Amino acid sequence: MPRVFAVVPAAGQGTRLGEPLPKQYIALAGRPMLFHCLEALAKVARIERVFAVLAPGDRHWAACDWSVLAGRVEPLFAGGEHRARTVLNALGALEGRIAPGDWVLVHDAARPCIAPALVERFLDELDGERVGGLLALPLADTLKSAGGGRRVTATVPRENLWRAQTPQMFRYALLRRGLEGRPDATDESQAVEALGEAPLLVEGESANLKVTFAEDLALAEMILGRRRSA
Repeated sequence: MPRVFAVVPAAGQGTRLGEPLPKQYIALAGRPMLFHCLEALAKVARIERVFAVLAPGDRHWAACDWSVLAGRVEPLFAGGEHRARTVLNALGALEGRIAPGDWVLVHDAARPCIAPALVERFLDELDGERVGGLLALPLADTLKSAGGGRRVTATVPRENLWRAQTPQMFRYALLRRGLEGRPDATDESQAVEALGEAPLLVEGESANLKVTFAEDLALAEMILGRRRSA
């Protein structure tokens, strides 16, 4: 049976938040932001191992307490200059530890509110899938195309449009080949699509938000706080 491994790229600086620390280490609900997604993935028994992919010169990891995740989470100091390169470097570092047909589940460190139950459902829906897939949400807002001076030039039909989330999961060999061919890909799905494949869309949750701006921190803190008190 193919195994499932999780890769969490966490080598970026997150400068849009305006914080001195890299985004993944900013305190959120009493822990580094990175801790929350690592903890959620580590709770999923079907995931063999969780790899946090860090910048080679990362000095913050050793300053944090990860002891409750011992035996389930392993740091890889193999990050690259952008997300696709970080994931590709991780796949290279893990060659021999992951078989070509094993699954690689990639999740953003900036999505700390992922719930183990959502990961379980995602794995269920991809059971037996040949290519792989990703969490995504159908667009609910009306979309506008803008021209010069931020003037609306058109209303864009939203039918069949989805907002990509993570996790995204593909076979090791397929994902590596896709990223080698599209090192500029903004997510794993785009790299696999470039090979002529059609990943499966699995409906995600709005709580699985991406922390990009300062105001997102308060919302993520509220979601995590409610979940822990439930």
